[in-house]
Amino acid sequence: MIAVKKDKINGDALGTGRRKSSIARVRVRAGSGKVVINGKPLNEFFVNDQHQRAILETIEAAGLADQIDVSVRVSGGGMTGQSGAVRMGVARALCSHDEALHDSMREGSFLTRDSRMKERKKPGLRGARRGVQFSKR
Repeated sequence: MIAVKKDKINGDALGTGRRKSSIARVRVRAGSGKVVINGKPLNEFFVNDQHQRAILETIEAAGLADQIDVSVRVSGGGMTGQSGAVRMGVARALCSHDEALHDSMREGSFLTRDSRMKERKKPGLRGARRGVQFSKR
């Protein structure tokens, strides 16, 4: 069971999504189906179809495509990390909006955190794993 988070002032459902080094703060409220990310429409912020689909399939799995408005503030990382963070944040916010959606969100694996992170650089190496080239002479 996921914790229900609601805005105390206007009752918006809230959700936070993370992927790689991106963090997305998502608000869901009853509306007409608009998706706004950092003040821009979805298709302007994420120009790649794959990134747009990742977010829209979460809303379509809930069956609320034209009944809710989604507002997102996302920061950090690149486009793929940000779209993954928004996808998870939307799923969590939808669960806060309507607890009956939890099973469908879990079933679509929208609530699962992708834990893959960049490996840290180690001392004496050129990257995380690559060493310096061996020289015989």
